[in-house]
Amino acid sequence: MSTTRTTARTHWVAIRAMLLFTLVLGVAYTTVVTVIGQVALPAQANGSLERSGDEVVGSALIGQSFADASGEPLPEWFQPRPSAAGDGYDGGASSGSNQGPENADLIAAIEERKAQVAEFDGVDEADVPADALTASASGLDPHISPEYALQQVARVAGERGLPESEVRELVESRIQARDLGYLGEPTVNVLQLNLALSELG
Repeated sequence: MSTTRTTARTHWVAIRAMLLFTLVLGVAYTTVVTVIGQVALPAQANGSLERSGDEVVGSALIGQSFADASGEPLPEWFQPRPSAAGDGYDGGASSGSNQGPENADLIAAIEERKAQVAEFDGVDEADVPADALTASASGLDPHISPEYALQQVARVAGERGLPESEVRELVESRIQARDLGYLGEPTVNVLQLNLALSELG
């Protein structure tokens, strides 16, 4: 009889503990963190979404393609770095190619991209920056280097009938400095740059 009471008491203590921790950690904690996020950092808490008017067009954290239905890059837009995520820029299949620097397929892909980018932007192959040729580890990096963005200025300005100096100034205004002044490299967010570009005409 004593063993039965002890077992029942132990089960009841366990159930009460489970209910208490479910309320504290599963409900109260989640609610508090959600409220803090929505009040203090609403943009980040909601996925750093970017809008054009009332329409959500993407996230500042996820790279996307600026190409036509057949996958050809649109010359009136700044282009992102290549993507190895799924069929390209697939948020559900984030990954790199995992190919080493001496992999024959990677070397061939880089050479092919170098020729394509050089022709597309009207520059010498030797001047094409590395981030125009290689995908990031996630395949979804939303940033490119200032060098790659500036390389595209002449093409974008010509396609849009805008003064090259105006487009260059736009790019320079969108260069993000190193984090904390010393971490990483300066970058340009392609989606944010293209949204700003669309406002120029």
